[in-house]
Amino acid sequence: MDFGGGDEIRFERLGKAGVVTLTRPQALNAVTHRMVKALGKALDAWEGDAGVVVVVVKAEGRAFSAGGDILHIYEAGRAGKPPVDFFADEYRLNARIARFRKPYVALIDGIVMGGGVGISFHGSHRVLTENAQFAMPEVGIGFFPDVGASHLLPDLGGSFGMYLGLTGNRIRYGDALWSGLATHTIKAEDQAGLLDELATSGDVNAELRDFFTPARRETERQDLESIARHFSQPSLAAIVASLEASATDAFAAKTLATIRTRSPTSLNVAWREISAGSTLSMDECMKMEFRILNRMLAGHDFYEGIRAAIIDKGSKPEWRPASLDAVSAADVDAYFAPLGAGELEL
Repeated sequence: MDFGGGDEIRFERLGKAGVVTLTRPQALNAVTHRMVKALGKALDAWEGDAGVVVVVVKAEGRAFSAGGDILHIYEAGRAGKPPVDFFADEYRLNARIARFRKPYVALIDGIVMGGGVGISFHGSHRVLTENAQFAMPEVGIGFFPDVGASHLLPDLGGSFGMYLGLTGNRIRYGDALWSGLATHTIKAEDQAGLLDELATSGDVNAELRDFFTPARRETERQDLESIARHFSQPSLAAIVASLEASATDAFAAKTLATIRTRSPTSLNVAWREISAGSTLSMDECMKMEFRILNRMLAGHDFYEGIRAAIIDKGSKPEWRPASLDAVSAADVDAYFAPLGAGELEL
């Protein structure tokens, strides 16, 4: 079945299932514009096809998807042509997945971050194996948690989503299940069997119940209590102050040290975006994120973050402004201001 994804994404019909496979394992299945457009076309076709009862999204290799095609975005932006159209189509796809009317099963075996989260976690069923690792690490590269993170993260109990967004820390499948990010956990060796059963019966809930293997939380109870206490504070400054006041708590100290390495601008934007997202619909979140995106692509920290992480691997980014105190409320407001004729059309 050809929806135009070339050799980057594959579409098949297996019985009652429409199966999508990400096929860029050498690039950790980083999401490209071509993949986004092709997946959108497939969903349009399959939503109206009575023979397709369930859509399953999976990936080749050791990562589900490590994010968007960051290097391409960096190079285009540096050349004065930031790829706003790619993000517009990607964000439209994220919103499309959230309102898709059939079961949408993401089979995640390996790393899922950034853009990969956007094409998996807005579906109805998020199935993780013991090899899965989830992260939204954007604040570490001077960007912001996008692809619908402002809709996804506020829903997690105990301020766990705010913690994930402001640290960029990775979690495993047990934390994903217990926080509500994952709907099911299974054994990696059962993936092919689950796919066969879904294709045969089309009864998603029954099959997932049969294959479900419980996973224990990886984060210790006292650390979860620490997260709930610190990350529920009413401002970013209050979160930092709360962590500073718990310097004797090793977990709080480590968490604070992590946050201190992140872009001050990104942290301020992420805090506000995740806070705002708790009362917004998915479509409203995507429009808000598109406003932020346009400003990020015109700013400094994103290009500096990519330079330090990828171009000059492992060098220390020089954030501007360099400290949390130096980011004013007006600076943050500017990221959320309307775009006039440039607003995201959904």
